[in-house]
Amino acid sequence: MGSGRSFAPAEKFASEVAGRKLRPGYVLIGDEVFFRDQCRQALLQHLVPADLRDFSLHDLDLSQVSVAEVLDRARTPSLMAPFQVFFVRGVKELYTRGSHAEEFAAIEAYMKDPNPDAVLIFVADHISIPADARRMEMQDKDRYERIRETLGEFCGMVELARVDETDGMRWIIDQAQKEGVKVEQDAARELIDALGADMMLVSRELEKLILYVGAKKQITLGDVETMVLAAKQRSLYELTDAISARDKTRALSVLDALLSTSEGDDAAIGHLYMLARTFRQMLVILEKNVRDTRAIWQALWQGFRLPPFAAEDVIRQARRYKSRRELTRALRLIARADLALRSNAPSKRLVLENLVMQLCEEPKLTPSLWQQEELPV
Repeated sequence: MGSGRSFAPAEKFASEVAGRKLRPGYVLIGDEVFFRDQCRQALLQHLVPADLRDFSLHDLDLSQVSVAEVLDRARTPSLMAPFQVFFVRGVKELYTRGSHAEEFAAIEAYMKDPNPDAVLIFVADHISIPADARRMEMQDKDRYERIRETLGEFCGMVELARVDETDGMRWIIDQAQKEGVKVEQDAARELIDALGADMMLVSRELEKLILYVGAKKQITLGDVETMVLAAKQRSLYELTDAISARDKTRALSVLDALLSTSEGDDAAIGHLYMLARTFRQMLVILEKNVRDTRAIWQALWQGFRLPPFAAEDVIRQARRYKSRRELTRALRLIARADLALRSNAPSKRLVLENLVMQLCEEPKLTPSLWQQEELPV
């Protein structure tokens, strides 16, 4: 099943879920969405019957509900569902200023006497773990250690790190083989390099490539260059360009084109993920005062790099923002939209359109709110 060390934590978690050898709580630590979705799918497949999803699956956010409410809901058996899964976002709320000892004590007490028919999944996606953990940013190291010393004392820790390029290539070759398609080594390398080893993007583009080559049953370097590079030239960076220029009309037009060429709910979540990723990259570019493409490769680590064709565009877009605060505001708006999408919003398009409108607006924040944004997490 495995495709190397990068995939091991998510695969181990999935096997624990399948074997019903679950701990009462876990922390999914890291912002690699590909693995987080794998963990979520394993839970849905083995523990949440499709017809009981409304009663079994709960998406909560600590920026909107208290720890006490989360634990109270976890303790309460459901009359309708044999098992309940609680995804708890906004974990960074537990690490803002002030004492959170009471909240951690409550979580620890619950873990010692849990509801056996429920599992709590804390999602710590405000931390980025590179393929080589030794290259982790100092701030992320501090955040990681604080979580390990608190939630990690009584929850299972599942690391969702970036994928090593060699592991990513092996995964591409293995996945295609399952569909009876052979991938040339150079083609796999180009696919990983071109998409910065971003496995969510890689998996989507591989699906398209398998359909594209059809009966030929072989993916060559030329196929990757034709399909993937052409696909990358459109879309997301045009959208962030329009957003950073505060051009609502153009931004909505680009979003409409994006949504018209993609299908299904997963595509909306994928677009949102890519928006969040690009805004995070812009935040690093702004903080490290990157002015040219030579400096960008030192500022952005492996697995978090931009495709070469987009580097200049994103540097230019980042420099349109006056401060870190504007970009952290954008990331918070995206996180809110992500929660809305995963909470079965009636219209995914409407969620994305509202988000784009908000991102294009000049922030109107009071000084107290600016300070609040700058709290260390």
